[in-house]
Amino acid sequence: MLTAALTAVEAALGTDGFAWLAVAAILAGLVRGFTGFGTAMVYLPIAGQFLPPVQALVTLILIDFIGPMPAVPRAIREGHTRDVMRLVAGVLVGAPIGVAILLLLPPDAFRAGVSLISLALLAALISGVRYTGTVSRPMIYGIGGISGILHGAAGLPGPPVILLYMARPLPVEVIRASVLLFLFLADILVMAIFGIRGLLDGPSLVLGLCLVPPYLAAVMLGARLFHPRLATVYRWAAYTIIAVSAISGLPIWS
Repeated sequence: MLTAALTAVEAALGTDGFAWLAVAAILAGLVRGFTGFGTAMVYLPIAGQFLPPVQALVTLILIDFIGPMPAVPRAIREGHTRDVMRLVAGVLVGAPIGVAILLLLPPDAFRAGVSLISLALLAALISGVRYTGTVSRPMIYGIGGISGILHGAAGLPGPPVILLYMARPLPVEVIRASVLLFLFLADILVMAIFGIRGLLDGPSLVLGLCLVPPYLAAVMLGARLFHPRLATVYRWAAYTIIAVSAISGLPIWS
């Protein structure tokens, strides 16, 4: 059994473009540590250049699920749990639709979609777009559903939820905790759907596990380096990393 495990790890480390996948995981971890979100926006545009769409999503969900685990108890205490559970209920409806779409997407369409969604959210964040109307419970469920579709199809559940919280008059620490908790629970749901659909193959899981250590180390480093007085500096550093990653992932370069 040990020999088989070592062989599987050796095969994962020999994956074409593994070094770039590791770099993507590190950059994604730093951004996640700075901002509380952004893993998929950084990792997927790069991973999509080397992995098929399903394998890219499996590795993403694995690192994004394991990486934030140490922060989940605190997120439960500090987050807006009622809203998070409403969002997750929406994901439960939308994610199966998204996975069905994913299985129909050719690789170039997947890469283009991931990059363009990431750039669209980045533009919204930089321009300070805000929803000024009333945020109702049905709207929260609906945003959860949209996030579920995006998560299943492109591994990007965050954009609608992030834009939602940009419109809420909540403290920064509550927003960070709520987004982290939502993404953690959404990953569990989508991973379960992947398992039901038979999409969790051994090589993808081993590859994802090999990327967990550099990602987790980068998350911890990013969180440790973060200081409220330098929030603007960190925010623009995160924006720059997201932009470079998203642009590099556009299929126009290949």
